[in-house]
Amino acid sequence: MSGLKYKRVLIKLSGESLCEKGGSGIDPAAAKLTAEKIKEAMQAGSDIAVVIGGGNLLRGAAISSSSDMIPRNVADYMGMLATVINASALCEALKSVNAPAAVLSALPVKALNEEFTAAAAEKHFKAGEAVILAGGTGNPFFSTDTCAALRACQIRAGLIVKATKVDGVYTEDPIKNSEAKLIEKISFSEIIANDLKVIDHTAMTLCRENNIPLRVLNMFKDGNITKAVQGESVGTEISA
Repeated sequence: MSGLKYKRVLIKLSGESLCEKGGSGIDPAAAKLTAEKIKEAMQAGSDIAVVIGGGNLLRGAAISSSSDMIPRNVADYMGMLATVINASALCEALKSVNAPAAVLSALPVKALNEEFTAAAAEKHFKAGEAVILAGGTGNPFFSTDTCAALRACQIRAGLIVKATKVDGVYTEDPIKNSEAKLIEKISFSEIIANDLKVIDHTAMTLCRENNIPLRVLNMFKDGNITKAVQGESVGTEISA
C-alpha cells in the first residue's frame, strides 16, 4: 500500500483502554472505540498485533505488595489471567466493528484462544486478522511492556506503538506542570539516564538490541495510528 512504512506493527495498550477514564472493569463503549482505532491501523495496510495490559481488572504487583497472603509469582499469574480476559473482550469488540481478530495466549484457555507461537501468529496475519497477544510472557516478574517488546521480536515487528491517552513523552508530568514540553525524539539511553517513566528497562533493552523503534502517541486523536504506521512524525519516537 502506498505510504506504508512498517509491514508489521505491534500496538501496546493499557487495560484502561477498555474502560472509562478513571474507571475499572470493561465498558462496551470504550472497548468499541479502542477497536475502531485498531481497525484504523489495520486499514492502513500493516499486519497488526496487540498486547493489552490487565490493570483495569487487576494488577499483580499491587496485590502482592498489599497482601502477605499472595506471593508475587502467584499475583503475577493472576495479572496475566486478567490480560486474557481483556484480550477476549477486545477480540469481540473488533469483530463487532467488522475487524477480524484472533487471540493467542501464553496461558491458553481452550474455550477462548490458542497458544501463542510465532508460527500461529503468522497464520492469522496471512488471514488478514489482528492478532491479540495475551497472557504476558507466561512467566512472573515481567511486565506487559516486556511482553510487548519480546513478542515484537518474535513476530518481527518493525515498530511498537505505545497507544495512550496522552500525546507522547514529556520533559515532566504535564498534569503536574503545565510548562512541560513534548519530546519529539529521544533515545532509549536518554530515557534511562533521565529516569523517564515510559516503559521498563527490560523492554527498552530488548527494543534497543533488536533495533525496534517505539512510538508513544495519543491513540484517540484522529489519524495518529495511520500516521505512525506510515512513518510520519507523531507523538514521541524512541529509538537507538
